[in-house]
Amino acid sequence: MKRARTALAVLAGPAVLAAFALTGCDQAQEKAGEIVSSATGAVASAAEEKMNQVKDGVNATGDVKAGPTSTDGDRTVAEVTATNPKDKNADYTIRVDFRDDRGNLLDTVVLNVGGVAPGASKTATARSNRSLSGATKAEIAQALRH
Repeated sequence: MKRARTALAVLAGPAVLAAFALTGCDQAQEKAGEIVSSATGAVASAAEEKMNQVKDGVNATGDVKAGPTSTDGDRTVAEVTATNPKDKNADYTIRVDFRDDRGNLLDTVVLNVGGVAPGASKTATARSNRSLSGATKAEIAQALRH
């Protein structure tokens, strides 16, 4: 009987350790997800604050388009084009959100496109703050003409 218990303990030991390891991995993945989510939230909050600093800006989201994303080194980039429909030069401050294919916010950047002539377009590059994985899409979250 003692031999049977020893054999059972020897066989069960790795299974118990594996169960603990899997639980630990799940917890680590969950914690990593929380950290990334928290960091993304902080970046989005900082971007919103930056947009709020623009004085006398008017909503110009319809003037701005984001192109497809690509990679540049370890960062995700997208060309952003601002088209000025007004009759005088304009500057644009633009918030670009990078989202995954499920719509989750991955990163946010704010960029300026200055001196866009009346009836003309000007292009700038939105570059993620960190390395993003998987399929990503750039969206114009907010654009102000000033």
